[in-house]
Amino acid sequence: MTQRAQPVDALLVVDVQSAFVTGDGAVPAADRLVDRTADLIARARRDGAIIAHLQNDGPPGAEDEPHTPGWALHHPVEPGPTEVVIRKPHDDGFEETGLEAVLTGAGVRAVAVCGVMSEMCVQATARTALALGYRVVVPHDAHATQDIPAAPGIGGAVPAATVSRVAAYALGSDAETTVTAADVAFTAPRRP
Repeated sequence: MTQRAQPVDALLVVDVQSAFVTGDGAVPAADRLVDRTADLIARARRDGAIIAHLQNDGPPGAEDEPHTPGWALHHPVEPGPTEVVIRKPHDDGFEETGLEAVLTGAGVRAVAVCGVMSEMCVQATARTALALGYRVVVPHDAHATQDIPAAPGIGGAVPAATVSRVAAYALGSDAETTVTAADVAFTAPRRP
């Protein structure tokens, strides 16, 4: 049984972009992921939490190449003092971006991390948030990834749900990974 997490004052929505949640390239159960992330965004807005939509800038020719249809954020953004879009060139949403400055400037102490891909951008961003001293919540039903194909001589295919679970588990006991999206509560940050 999961417990309701203590409120967080920021939501990091990692790479919920058209290429990853619509069409042939969508992660398995993309509809569920979109539903969960939309709910998290709506509740974070209602409660005054900081929302950072992280948008991956893929290389030329990639499905998330900047300014292509697949690069577009799936959820509408309401830009303002509590909601921003942060473009990122690496898996880690903090590396070479202004994310840390946004969170620090707002007085954020705890973040919920959701989105895609569980074992890459979600995990890398959550791991850095932990290293920076934030309390981190990763709701198990609000991040997703692709199946890992079989590799001859190495092993069989690994289902996406297993990859996601292992990615969250690998964050260790410092991250709260057993809550569902519905168990995440939000609050406005206490400004410094």
